[in-house]
Amino acid sequence: MRPIQARTAASAFWSPTRRWWWTALLFATGSACFFVAPLPGFIDLVGPEADAAVFFVGSILFTAAALLQWCDSLTPGLENQGGGAVRLWRRPRGLVWWSSSVQLVGTLFFNITTFRALSVTLDSPSYDRLVWRPDALGSICFLVSGVLAYAAVDGALRWKLDGTTALINLLGCAAFGVAAMGAYVLPSSTSEVSVTTVNAMTSLGALCFLVGAVLLVRISGREDLSSTAGSSRVHHA
Repeated sequence: MRPIQARTAASAFWSPTRRWWWTALLFATGSACFFVAPLPGFIDLVGPEADAAVFFVGSILFTAAALLQWCDSLTPGLENQGGGAVRLWRRPRGLVWWSSSVQLVGTLFFNITTFRALSVTLDSPSYDRLVWRPDALGSICFLVSGVLAYAAVDGALRWKLDGTTALINLLGCAAFGVAAMGAYVLPSSTSEVSVTTVNAMTSLGALCFLVGAVLLVRISGREDLSSTAGSSRVHHA
C-alpha cells in the first residue's frame, strides 16, 4: 500500500471538493479559450462570429475564477501561535487582497470588451470607445494585479515554485498589455495597429496563464498535502 502522502499527491490534479481546484480549472479553461481564439487557423475554421463568442466565454470563465480567488483572499487560515493553531482572518488590505481585487475588476472589463466585440465591428467609428477602451483598461488592471501578486511572494520563495508561478502570470499580463496596444484602431483606417502582434501576444499571454493555472494546482495540492500530513511528517535534524 502506498503511503498516504503519495496517494494525496497523486490525487492533487483531481480535487473537486477544493475551491482552489475550481479556481485553477476555470483559469485553465478560460486561458485555453484565449489561446485558441486568436489563432488564424481557428478563426478560418469557425468563422469570426463563433471566434468572438469563444473570447466572450473565456472572459466569463476568467471572471468566475477571479471571483473565487478574491474570496480566497478573505477566507480564514490557521496560524501557529504559542504552540497551537489559531484561526485568523487574513488582512483584507494586504497585497494578496489588492491583487485579487484589481484582477477581478480587470476581468469585468474583459467581459465588457468581448461582449461588445460580438456586435461592434472594426469599421465602426465607436470601436475604440466601446471595444478597445475596456480592453486597454482590463489589460492595465491585469498588469497591476500581476505586479502586486509578484510583490506579495515572500523573498525566500521568490525563486521557488510560488515565485515562478507569480512571474509567469506577470509575463502573461504583460503580453496582454502589448496585445491591447496593438489592438488600437487608427482613426484613418479600419484596421488594428498590428493584427499579428494582437494575435501572438494574446495567445502567448493565455499560454502563460494556462501554465500558471497548472502550477496553482501543484502549489495548492502541496499545501494540502502538508496540512493533511500533520504530525505524521518525518522531521530530520
